[in-house]
Amino acid sequence: MDQPFRMKNNGQISIVLNSQKRKNIAKELPDTKVVPKVIPPEHTALKEIEEELGALVGMEEMKKTIKEIYAWIYVNKKREEAGLKAGKQALHMMFKGNPGTGKTTVARLIGKLFQKMNVLSKGHLIEAERADLVGEYIGHTAQKTRDLIKKAMGGILFVDEAYSLGRGGEKDFGKEAIDTMVKHMEDKQHDFILILAGYSREMDQFLNLNPGLHSRFPLVVDFPDYTIDQLMEIGEKMLVEKEYVLSHEAEKKLREHLFWVKAAHTNSFSNGRYMRNIIEKSIRAQSMRLLMSNNYDRHDLMTIRSNDLVFDTED
Repeated sequence: MDQPFRMKNNGQISIVLNSQKRKNIAKELPDTKVVPKVIPPEHTALKEIEEELGALVGMEEMKKTIKEIYAWIYVNKKREEAGLKAGKQALHMMFKGNPGTGKTTVARLIGKLFQKMNVLSKGHLIEAERADLVGEYIGHTAQKTRDLIKKAMGGILFVDEAYSLGRGGEKDFGKEAIDTMVKHMEDKQHDFILILAGYSREMDQFLNLNPGLHSRFPLVVDFPDYTIDQLMEIGEKMLVEKEYVLSHEAEKKLREHLFWVKAAHTNSFSNGRYMRNIIEKSIRAQSMRLLMSNNYDRHDLMTIRSNDLVFDTED
């Protein structure tokens, strides 16, 4: 594998998680993998992060990507020790995808990995959205944004629904927040990492608002929606953790519902978040059923039946 990332003309490295296209290409090409399956003992930081990723559903491609970023940074350090050119690379990122696909979780793990590699001094995650950045009068926004960046020093500033900063037009204070972030990304690019996250289409439009944004995000990661099987696995993990199980009919009903809701909301499905809402509401419905029937048998206390399922309505 000559190049671990997909390089665009604008200098961005595009990473597509669980990409079907990537799988198809892999079938056509001969097996040229040179990455050893066993990680040498000195790379304990990577091993620990991989173990945490391994506990998550649908993160197979992300695990490979994390390893590639780790190798990229590690080898650059070895090049520097050997007297070769190894200029510091800005690691600001853009995460694109629907809600509930693991963007915040992955950002937190990246912070931990970079802290262990001494790329970041603290590795903590500061989460923000438009309301945390945009003020009410001229100058207020720049100060709020600077304050958040200051809190993120040594770690990661994660801005969710970042495209909302560009929706108000030229006179909106969101533009002031963008300009302030762009300046600090350049001036303090090795002191913190900025991750902007949001829906894929909206994030592409957002990038077009400021020509300088493209070049400042060398890593662009697409987070696809979970498959039906992955969603069912997520639900099962949540239930096992709470010591519940689905009846056969409940499992069948839930799977059929997921097929319908994913097809109806292809651009706004909230994935893992949607599953969590179903599980929590269904547990409450089961509790009410047991209370009314005055039946507290151990099997019944653990079982979620089909008539207990409460389905959320996606916006």
